[in-house]
Amino acid sequence: MALKETIDAGIKQAMLAKDKTRLLALRSIKSQILVAETAEGASATGLTADQELKLLNKAAKQRRDSAATYKEQFRSDLEETELAELAIIEEFLPQQLTEGELVEKLVGIIQRTGAKGPSDLGKVMGVAARELSGQADGKRISEVVNMLLNNTDF
Repeated sequence: MALKETIDAGIKQAMLAKDKTRLLALRSIKSQILVAETAEGASATGLTADQELKLLNKAAKQRRDSAATYKEQFRSDLEETELAELAIIEEFLPQQLTEGELVEKLVGIIQRTGAKGPSDLGKVMGVAARELSGQADGKRISEVVNMLLNNTDF
């Protein structure tokens, strides 16, 4: 089932359960899907799985950033709302890699690309971003790659 149909079914369930937080998060995702589908140059067949994944990752990142901002401003009420919506969005994302799994995959990518040091960061990040899309946050990937390339004893 496509993401749009899954979201529509979730919206109906949230309405019946009177779950306002879930309803708000799902409507937000549906809105982003509709905007992406009607954007100029969009395919008439709808969004691809890759486009849906990017859309969900963007929505999750927005919630994380907002929650961090609210935490800095001591607005725990708004932070809780953002984190609750983030949890709902993450239900539709692929399982995130653990720290150990991420390091293991990145070491493999570094060895495959022949990277030797920090100057090869771009080469490794290009491959890692494609292969680990949706499985780990880009910022987290970058931090681990940087650490691994600066410590070449792996």
